[in-house]
Amino acid sequence: MAPTPPTVPVLLDLTIDNITPNTNRINAQCADPRLRYLMERLVTHLHDFARETRLSTDEWMAALNFLVACGQISSDVRHEFILLSDILGLSLLIDSINHPKPAASTEGSVLGPFHTHDAPPLPNGSRMSADPAGEPLLCVCTVRDTRGNPVAGATVDIWETDSSGHYDVQHADRGAPSERCVMVSDDRGRFWFRAIRPVSYPIPNDGPVGSLLERLGRHCWRPAHLHFMFAKEGWDRLVTALYMRGDPYETTDAVFGVKASLIVDLDRVDAATAKEYDAPELEGAWLLRHDFVLVSEEETAALRDRNAEEALAKLGLGKLRLVDHLPVPELD
Repeated sequence: MAPTPPTVPVLLDLTIDNITPNTNRINAQCADPRLRYLMERLVTHLHDFARETRLSTDEWMAALNFLVACGQISSDVRHEFILLSDILGLSLLIDSINHPKPAASTEGSVLGPFHTHDAPPLPNGSRMSADPAGEPLLCVCTVRDTRGNPVAGATVDIWETDSSGHYDVQHADRGAPSERCVMVSDDRGRFWFRAIRPVSYPIPNDGPVGSLLERLGRHCWRPAHLHFMFAKEGWDRLVTALYMRGDPYETTDAVFGVKASLIVDLDRVDAATAKEYDAPELEGAWLLRHDFVLVSEEETAALRDRNAEEALAKLGLGKLRLVDHLPVPELD
C-alpha cells in the first residue's frame, strides 16, 4: 500500500467531540471548493443532529432501511425520494432559494414526481385530456414580463390528473400520454387549451413515505391543481401550479405547494368566450383565466445573489463568496 500522505490527519482515538473536525479535515482534501463546502456543512449538521438527539443505533438503522425502501420502490415513473423531499418541505424551499420571484411575478410551486418528458406538443385550442368522465374546462392564459409585455415563444409544459385523481403514468395500462401537453405562447403571449377540472388526490401512500406520513399523523392529500412549467432562453424557468379555491386541502397540502397568489377561481364559459375560442360545445363549461408573469434570468440571478448574501450574513457565515451564485469559502 502507498504511504499515507503527510497532509492527511491521523484518524486515531476519535471521540464524540473530535470526530466532526477530523471528518471535515480529511474531506477538506477535495479539490472542488463547492463540494468541499457542502460536505463540511452536511457532516457538521448531521453530527450535531446525532449528538443533539442522542440518536440510537436502532433509530439510525431504521432511517437507513427507510432510505433503502425508498430506492426499492422507485421506478422510471415513481420517484419516492422526490415524494420524501416534497413532504419534508425541502422541494419548495430549494425552489424558492434558486428561483426567487419579485413581487410582480408569478410564484413557483413544487414540480412533483409525475412530470414526464413525453408530453405531446399541441397547438392552441387543443384538448389535452382523453378522460370522458372529467368535467370540461377551458383554460385561457397569457405569458407576460413584469412590465406587462407579452412573452412570445415560451414553451409551456402542462399536466394534471384524470378525473379519478391519477396521473397517466400511475395506470399500468398506460398507452399514449394523457392529461398533459406542451404548448408555445403566440405572438401576443397567449395560449389556451381544453382540459378537465382538476380534482383532489392522494400522493402515493403505499410506500415508505406514506408510512412516514401515517406515523406523523398527517394526511397524504393534495388540493386540486394544474401544473405548469415555462421555459424560454433568457428567462428564468418557472415551475408552478394553479390551485382551485375552496378545495378541502387548500391549507393542508401534503407537499406544501399552495401559495395564496396561486389560488384561482373558476368561471363559466359564456357564449362570447365560446365563440372567441371556437368552442361552441364548451358554452357553460368551466373556465379558467390566468396571466402568468415571467422574470428574466438576469433579474433572478441578481435577486438570488442578494438573498444569499443577506442569508449568509444572518447566519454569521461571513467568510464566504459567491461563485456562479453559490457560496464557497473565501481563500485565506
